[in-house]
Amino acid sequence: MAVLEHALLPVRAGSEAAFEAAVAEARPLIAASPGFISLQIRRPTSIGQPYLLLVEWRSVEDHRDGFRQSDRYQQWRALLHRFYDPMPEVSYFGDML
Repeated sequence: MAVLEHALLPVRAGSEAAFEAAVAEARPLIAASPGFISLQIRRPTSIGQPYLLLVEWRSVEDHRDGFRQSDRYQQWRALLHRFYDPMPEVSYFGDML
């Protein structure tokens, strides 16, 4: 069973282009993580709405105990977290119905 990580990313207004460039730089960091399956980041359809992050992992532990405890995550944070206000909350989802 794979799990889906979900977060709404509240990117500061006016920094969308820089955020999207940072995402392109950060993508290989998460993709190299054990248990990583796929990543989608969707643009909002209206100004002021958050971006949608969807990451598929083999398990919650692959994300929480693997990626989040790695040096790759520290690089991910340095690239992306400065764009968020407030910091996003992460949720996990299991099997499709």
